[in-house]
Amino acid sequence: MTPTPSNKRKSTPSVAVALSGGVDSSMACALMVEQGYQTFGVTMRLGIEADSSAIRSARRVAEHLGIPHRVVDLSDTFEDAVVDHFVSEYLRGRTPNPCTVCNPSIKFSALWRAVGDWSPDYMATGHYARLRRDEQTSRWLLYRASDSRKDQTYMLYRLQQYQLQRALFPLGEMTKDEVRSAVTQRGLPVAGRPESQDVCFVQGDYRNFLRRRSSECIEPGPIVDADGSVLGEHRGLPFYTVGQRRGLGISAPEPLYVLHMDRPRNALVVGPRQALQADGAEVHHVNLLPFDSLREPMQVEVQIRYNARPAGARISPAGDARLKVEFFEPQFAVTPGQAAVFYCDSMLVGGGVIAKSVHRLSGEYIESPAR
Repeated sequence: MTPTPSNKRKSTPSVAVALSGGVDSSMACALMVEQGYQTFGVTMRLGIEADSSAIRSARRVAEHLGIPHRVVDLSDTFEDAVVDHFVSEYLRGRTPNPCTVCNPSIKFSALWRAVGDWSPDYMATGHYARLRRDEQTSRWLLYRASDSRKDQTYMLYRLQQYQLQRALFPLGEMTKDEVRSAVTQRGLPVAGRPESQDVCFVQGDYRNFLRRRSSECIEPGPIVDADGSVLGEHRGLPFYTVGQRRGLGISAPEPLYVLHMDRPRNALVVGPRQALQADGAEVHHVNLLPFDSLREPMQVEVQIRYNARPAGARISPAGDARLKVEFFEPQFAVTPGQAAVFYCDSMLVGGGVIAKSVHRLSGEYIESPAR
C-alpha cells in the first residue's frame, strides 16, 4: 500500500521531491523537511539498469527522514520522450543532449502528474540552480548556481513558466562540497554514493547502445573531404560527432576532424580544424524565460554544450521560434543537435537546439546543416 502524506494544517505547503537516491536529491529532500514543508519523496522507475539500486537508496533516505515515499513507473513515457528521441537524433546525424529533454517532459511534467493525488504545491529536485521571481514582470527566472562547477541551468532551459512557478531548487546556494559535508553530518545513508553518469540509460559506450537499438538503420559509407575525395570508410554516421578527431581510421598529412554528416550520400565529411571554426549558428525550438519572444537583437553569452566556456554573441529573431546567433569570436565544433543556451551575466535567458552552424570561408557563408 502506498503511504499517504500525513494530514497537516492547510497553511503548510507540501512538496514532492524527485528522490533519485543520490547525494544531491537526498540533501534537497532533507532541506525541505528541515524548512517545514510537508515533504514526500517520489522515485521514478525508468526501465533502466540503475533502477533497482536507485529505488533501494531512495527508500532508505525516506525512512531515515520519516517521510512517505512512492515509486512511480514512467518507463513507457521515458522511452517515448527521451530514449527514442536520443536514438532518432543520432540516426539523423545530430548529437543530442537527453537531459534537456528529460527535465521538462519527465521530471516536471510526467512525474508531477503521477503524484497528482497527493496535490503537492511544489516539485523539488537536486539541481544546482537558483530560481527567482521578477517583481516587475512576475515571470520566474533561473540564475546560475553559486557553485559554478556544478551549475545545471543549461539542462533546465526548456522549463516553462507554469513549471518554474511550482519548482524548488534547494541546492542553488550550496557548493557540492557543502552538500557532501551536510549529507554526512545528517547521517543520510547516501554519503558515499558516486556521481551519477551523464546519460542514465546508456551503460558504457553509446555506440553499443545505438547498435543494439537500431543496427538495421546504421550502414557503413565513405569518409570524404570537402572536395568529395574518398579517404576511407566509416562504420555508420551515428557513431560520429562534429569535431571528432580520433577513431576515424584514416591517415592524412594533417589532422582531420568530422565536419558534418551528409546523410543523402551516407558520407562522413572531414577536414582541417580551421574548417570547424563557426562564426554563427541557427537555433530552433527556442524557449525564452524573461519574455515570450525576442523582438530585437540582444547581446548575450552563449554556451554551445554543457561545460563549454560561455562565448560572447548577438542573438536576433529568425522567425518561427528560431534565432540567429552571431559569435563575436569563432567557436569550435558548433554541433547540430546540441543545445545553445543564452545568459546575461548569471541569468538564464533561454536556449534552443542548434540546427546548423555558419562558417565564413573565402568571404562567403557556408552552412553545415544537420540533414
